[in-house]
Amino acid sequence: MNLEDVSKHIKPGALPPVEKWNPPFCGDMPIEIKRDGTWIYQGTPFTRERLVRLFSTIIWREQDEYFLVTPVEKVRIKVEDAPFVAICVEKVKSEQTQLKFTDNVGNTIIASKDHPIWVNHSEQGEPSPYILVRRNLPALIHRNVFYQLVEWAKPQGKNLVIESNGEAFNLGAFEE
Repeated sequence: MNLEDVSKHIKPGALPPVEKWNPPFCGDMPIEIKRDGTWIYQGTPFTRERLVRLFSTIIWREQDEYFLVTPVEKVRIKVEDAPFVAICVEKVKSEQTQLKFTDNVGNTIIASKDHPIWVNHSEQGEPSPYILVRRNLPALIHRNVFYQLVEWAKPQGKNLVIESNGEAFNLGAFEE
């Protein structure tokens, strides 16, 4: 994977059109994204943040598999949970309240119909909240950020609901 070639296809401030690229599959690469957002290569954490940011722009998901895609090759990587982690949220006031998330690689996402929030629950009932970053790539919402959402949410029946951009998102049931 030649990083110079990848960089040539990325305009400043824009994401590369990975959905338009159809390179041949070249095998597995020993890269893993841990649940906490740490990128690991052959067991060692990445230390170059710029490299992580670059790679994060060329992630592609097919079913439950993740790939790094360039115009000339496609390699499979492991993702423990989600490729991104939403690490902060703020309320932005406009005509409607908007929830603006920032993830671990600098993406900003406003929760909306196109960027929904949802919560999965483990067999033990533990919540795992997510927001859609782009295409079909989710960000796990960090626990502290989720607590902030819960604090802002309003009861609706037996559920806590939070609104952003005119959309309501169910954060789950609550106990009185």
